[in-house]
Amino acid sequence: DATHDIVCAYKPQFAHYAAVAAEDQLAATIDYIHDRYPGIPVILDAKRGDVGSTAEFYAIEAFERYGADAVTVNPYLGGDSIAPFTKYADRGTILLCRTSNAGGADLQEQMLDGEPLYLRVAKLAATQWNANKNISLVVGATVPQVIADVRKAVGDMPLLVPGIGAQGGDIDATVQAGRRADGRGMMVSSSRAILYAGEGNWGAAGPEGEPK
Repeated sequence: DATHDIVCAYKPQFAHYAAVAAEDQLAATIDYIHDRYPGIPVILDAKRGDVGSTAEFYAIEAFERYGADAVTVNPYLGGDSIAPFTKYADRGTILLCRTSNAGGADLQEQMLDGEPLYLRVAKLAATQWNANKNISLVVGATVPQVIADVRKAVGDMPLLVPGIGAQGGDIDATVQAGRRADGRGMMVSSSRAILYAGEGNWGAAGPEGEPK
């Protein structure tokens, strides 16, 4: 309620609900957003990734059980593990490409035929995996040059960019590196820096009862 007029999406993180058996609360939160703010999509940050037959059930979970508008997916198992998500043509599949955590470089920057693995993922996502034009990519804000390289490789594909705020990403450098020619095309994620911006949690009452 406090942020609906200034955000382009909400991204609840599945594990933080599931770890405390709060799946019902997750579903209720998504329903609340869709009911109160129907123009704002909900991205279920679940990072699913499994063989095709299991991925089909993960896709049902995200899009039918929870009603998410998009879900994050790990592409490590290849195209047949992604297809069960992308076949929902009216929903988004957001593939991990170059993540914002320090350990992301361990595998994602390994060279494969002269290019880093994350660029191979980006190119596959923009071409043979994207028949329904509903894929986007997670590209962390902690390395702006990587964002620029991915943008060059995928054209106008939307990018989900975590790493602003608590992880130290620079917002100006991020926007310069990742925006499309029209100045759009990015979903910049800031979570902890907003949730804990004031004295205590986001919902703590400020002056005249307003959230801090």
